[in-house]
Amino acid sequence: MIELILSIIIGSTLIGIGVHFIPVGGAPAALSTTAGIPTGTPMITIGMGITGIISAISLLGQSTPIILLGGAIGSMTMIAITMLFSNMIHVYGVGVPPASSNFEKDPITGFSQSEYVSPGTTGHGIPTVSFISGIIGAFLGGLGGTLAFIGIYNQLEVVSILSQIEHCSIATIISIMIFFIIAVISSYNIGGTIQGFYDKKFRNKIVSGTVASFIVSIVLAIIFAVILGGI
Repeated sequence: MIELILSIIIGSTLIGIGVHFIPVGGAPAALSTTAGIPTGTPMITIGMGITGIISAISLLGQSTPIILLGGAIGSMTMIAITMLFSNMIHVYGVGVPPASSNFEKDPITGFSQSEYVSPGTTGHGIPTVSFISGIIGAFLGGLGGTLAFIGIYNQLEVVSILSQIEHCSIATIISIMIFFIIAVISSYNIGGTIQGFYDKKFRNKIVSGTVASFIVSIVLAIIFAVILGGI
């Protein structure tokens, strides 16, 4: 039971931290008026979570570090492909280069930004530093989600007489529920668009987001400990 509680608390907190790293532009990004992935925070977080958990399930039977790494890599792959195709659409479809007005030069590549940002916008596409930030966020989110999944799955293996497939199904459903809850909380905390760890909003929001995720994770851990303990 202690493993379950700690897994949910640590996992949920990691998810909350990871979400803040992912560059999300929402509707403005879809209109190429700001940098980031053109979707909302909850949607991209759920996609990241489902992909990571599916990757983790495929590795059941392996050691815990391998399962955790597999879940993290699954989430990273999903985010990387999403950002890659988002950039392809911006470059070859819309005809604008990935750039942001939040910095003069990309912190990773050193490429100048201002001359590539369209007038009246704060950027478009996903610049290199935002891409790297998204990968970091996906790693943390995938790792946290997989950790919660493992804790829930192991608890079911102890207290339940159901089959392994049923244990996987229940653990997956609960893990995705955790992703949903943390994603919505993080979305409210971010309050709109964010371009990654270099964004001023990140520095202003990451502490409150981490604290909020931690507090909610304790509540979730208690609720699911009671539910799973009664199976």
